[in-house]
Amino acid sequence: MNKNSKIYVAGHRGLVGSAIWRNLQSKGYLNLIGQSHQELDLMDAASVSSFFDREKPEYVILAAAHVGGIIANNTYRADFIYRNLQIQNNVIGESFRHHVKKLLFLGSSCIYPREASQPISEEALLTGPLEYTNEPYAIAKIAGLKMCESFNIQYGTNYIAVMPTNLYGPYDNFDLEKSHVLPAIMRKVHLAKAVMSDDWAAVREDLNRRPIEAVSGSSTQQDIESKLRKYGIHNGRLELWGSGKPLREFLWSEDMADASVYIMENINFSDLSRGKTEIRNCHINIGTGKEISIHDLARLIKKSIGYDGEISFDSAKPDGTLRKLTDVSKLIALGWKHSVEVDEGVKRLYQWYIGDASHFK
Repeated sequence: MNKNSKIYVAGHRGLVGSAIWRNLQSKGYLNLIGQSHQELDLMDAASVSSFFDREKPEYVILAAAHVGGIIANNTYRADFIYRNLQIQNNVIGESFRHHVKKLLFLGSSCIYPREASQPISEEALLTGPLEYTNEPYAIAKIAGLKMCESFNIQYGTNYIAVMPTNLYGPYDNFDLEKSHVLPAIMRKVHLAKAVMSDDWAAVREDLNRRPIEAVSGSSTQQDIESKLRKYGIHNGRLELWGSGKPLREFLWSEDMADASVYIMENINFSDLSRGKTEIRNCHINIGTGKEISIHDLARLIKKSIGYDGEISFDSAKPDGTLRKLTDVSKLIALGWKHSVEVDEGVKRLYQWYIGDASHFK
């Protein structure tokens, strides 16, 4: 890529896409294309085709996806497989039709078997059953990875698939029903602290920014308290789903963006497939290679926010995969390593959440 290359970032307003957009801008790329969901529905094949006909991007970064946490994945199973397959098929298909020079497909580490050996290497793909709660999403991402791989083998394209671990950072989703674990815990601790301090102005401000289901800051206090209790937020006590024992790896979204741009600038599919008799598992894990339990993560967030109440865990609720640590040795060998550790990332994200975004300008 050169600084004037026409680069389409699909999902440029999301957690990862917005970070990739900012990273590209910081490195002097001048010809970036982004479309909001309102401007372009990536599930609409005709609209995607018209967009590619009109814009003719040279490079594509596919960061758009239908995503969510364990509750959403397990509840809206059809949505997660159908929507992601549609998005991937449309964008990758049009990239091929328009002879895009290089494409980066963002998957997820949930593609790996539930009982995979730890840390999980790229070779573990399709060696065992998936975690049930997010199986539809994982299958969609595996299909996208295999689509990239198959186009490369058959047509000589340069499509690279990367599998990030759990991501968090600016512009994350803090919806308590649909968010991932780290932003969900952060918001719950923030609200629990406000309730414990009897700071209902802070609670209402939070709900005005991000209503919980139909409850906003203008709702009655009775309705607000009822909704907060549904999500485990009580006066002086916060209850979280699961046992707290699962171990998770977390990657700062701006680190993920830097890795993505590094790969677009420096790595080709031929580098990943060279010497293989059967070309498979050429995707790249992107993570830190470090893990923390959900219990310890909650304690870290509690300390960072300054919440003095109790945190308990409801072990009757599902834990999901008990451990999911990626092997990032391939990524390190390719010349990239993360820079933000989770304790620093939690501090940065909370400052962003409460409105001090100056750090990220």
